[in-house]
Amino acid sequence: MAHQERKSMWFFGGLASVGAAMVTHPLDLIKVTLQTQQGHLSVAQLIPKLAREQGVLVFYNGLSASVLRQLTYSTARFGVYEAGKEYVNTDTFGGKVALAGASGLVGGIVGTPADMVNVRMQNDVKLPPQQRRNYHNAFDGLLRVYRQEGFKRLFSGATTATARGILMTIGQIAFYDQTKIYLLATPYFQDNLVTHFTASLVAGTIATTLTQPLDVLKTRSMNAKPGEFNGLWDIVKHTAKLGPLGFFKGYVPAFVRLGPHTIITFVFLEQLRLNFGTLN
Repeated sequence: MAHQERKSMWFFGGLASVGAAMVTHPLDLIKVTLQTQQGHLSVAQLIPKLAREQGVLVFYNGLSASVLRQLTYSTARFGVYEAGKEYVNTDTFGGKVALAGASGLVGGIVGTPADMVNVRMQNDVKLPPQQRRNYHNAFDGLLRVYRQEGFKRLFSGATTATARGILMTIGQIAFYDQTKIYLLATPYFQDNLVTHFTASLVAGTIATTLTQPLDVLKTRSMNAKPGEFNGLWDIVKHTAKLGPLGFFKGYVPAFVRLGPHTIITFVFLEQLRLNFGTLN
């Protein structure tokens, strides 16, 4: 079992996440469209409608923002988690959760500007042509938000994005690590694709459940027109009008996106680790 001893490098998580984003970007676009529409189109109705009206490439709208978001947000959270293992005892589940939470905090803050541009670019699809923001790419979006709305606006939705980053990282990284340990402790699993797939499926399910309410609030706050809502609590009250399930609006599409995204990320990450990781 010589390959057991290879350790992930700090930037592997960011690379793996970018790879996963390329695959899952269309699902993300559909999720944002579902969450922000006030109508009641289902996934099955929405996909042909978008393709008919705007062509198949519409599903890759804003890919540059998706990639930039993973390069900032995921590189930060996986990087802090890997580096933090030197200083925090992650043998216990509590240690893993604490470190993952701290990593998510950093990732959430670092990733907010790219995330905001990402949400706006995906959302443009649904606005009437005269209201569209028409950012050419992620960098154009960042520059225009900075010039037109000021530096602070780049971190609009940072509270929810950061809280979501913390819960997401606990759900994905801490639960992935812990599930993998449990699986490897049984006689049925080895350090291979089956284990990586199973552990990441569990992690993806837990991460979706933990983050969905915040995801709904985050999407609404980043997409709001200036002055539409009076702070976060106002958005909570507005969402609550739909009943408790309003906070889990789009759970199935969110899982359909986050499940594969989590699985592909960890499968890529483990392949990078097993093939290019540093030997202990």
